[in-house]
Amino acid sequence: MAELTPDPARGAQVVADDKAYVFHSWSAQAGLDPLAVAGGEGTYVWDFDGKRYLDFSSQLVNVNIGHQHPKVVRAIQEQAAVLSTVAPQHANEARNQAARRIADLAPDGLTKVFFTNGGADGIENAIRMARLHTGRDKVLTFYRSYHGNTGAAITATGDPRRWPNEYATGHVHFFGPYLYRSAFWASDEQQECERALEHLEQVIRFEGPSTVAAVLLESVVGTAGVLIPPPGYLEGVRRLCDEHGIVYIADEVMAGFGRTGRWFAVDHWGVRPDLLVFAKGSNSGYVPVGGVVISDEIAATFDDRVFPGGLTYSGHPLAAASIVASIDAMREEGVVENAARIGETVLGPGLRELAERHPVVGEVRGLGVFWALDLVSDRATREMLAPYGGSSPAMSELAAECRRRGLLPFLNYNRLHVVPPCTVSETEVKDGLAILDEALGVADRYYTG
Repeated sequence: MAELTPDPARGAQVVADDKAYVFHSWSAQAGLDPLAVAGGEGTYVWDFDGKRYLDFSSQLVNVNIGHQHPKVVRAIQEQAAVLSTVAPQHANEARNQAARRIADLAPDGLTKVFFTNGGADGIENAIRMARLHTGRDKVLTFYRSYHGNTGAAITATGDPRRWPNEYATGHVHFFGPYLYRSAFWASDEQQECERALEHLEQVIRFEGPSTVAAVLLESVVGTAGVLIPPPGYLEGVRRLCDEHGIVYIADEVMAGFGRTGRWFAVDHWGVRPDLLVFAKGSNSGYVPVGGVVISDEIAATFDDRVFPGGLTYSGHPLAAASIVASIDAMREEGVVENAARIGETVLGPGLRELAERHPVVGEVRGLGVFWALDLVSDRATREMLAPYGGSSPAMSELAAECRRRGLLPFLNYNRLHVVPPCTVSETEVKDGLAILDEALGVADRYYTG
């Protein structure tokens, strides 16, 4: 672990400069008090006071290979020494290697990669491809979803962040499976699956199948709650898309590259999407990057037809080199296998034990190193600890207690997401669970059931 040299004065200056000059996303600016992160390594980051934090947020659920992985850092440095940037119309070796590795991991028949700068513009371009390929306009997405903060991506998003941003057209939302808070009065997973698919089929029919270009789904819903689709659901979506000539877009921005214990989350169900969007985990965010893996059928649409889209930094060589190094390191070091093992034998069982001790935990959900605790004020009614559109002192106190004890959490509404890097060790997971055990005691005080 890197040596720490505490420098509180520098940390204070970093925070002061941040408040003076940096405009933060999704925030009212006046009340911000950001943590000044001085450095990181593996599963830890630290501040300028020298305090270490277990990063159980993976920042924004993207640091899959951990902080400062030496192979990835070295690959960026070596590429910068050779060619730091190149226009997308030129061929580039690093870009080719990154595309080939991603295509090799993707489901069969997805062999072309269009690179973007992140997940949101990956979604934008996937929607554009689907509309041009089908000649249709409408895009169907879950209410509980997040797809990014660009024009079509934020309108495709289901959660309330879309409300002040709805300027794109042609978007329709529907309810996905979520047995704990079922919209279908289901009593078990099979019934939830069947009724959710019946609902989607009705939406398609009432919207008009000939008007629907794409069904866009997070393979495992991320920010909106780590919602694992029940067996048969994604397969059913694939059948409905095939029946009506609709493009199936898999949003794997958060769930991909080991997060669920597989290279892609769709691999759990053996489903082949027509377009697969990736970003975060492909290089752990070391350099901004995203992209769309394109099926042969859709790619052929643009063999003799111009694709009307492009980005100055598409397939940026530094980003491409970091993807190559990340995938190679994950293969060599068994990182995806580690995520699967940790989730099955340590993290999942440990979180379920916490649920037995803390009444505020209504449900535990997850795969690999992608978990969420659904926090409630009453288990019988399943009332959320923090309602949508509201604020909760319980959640802010929970976050503060985690940080005080040396853990960076990821909280959203009434959920505590437990999403450490895929490289996390058994010891680190147990350390983090011990902190969560203490911190959840703060939230338990708000339980009224």
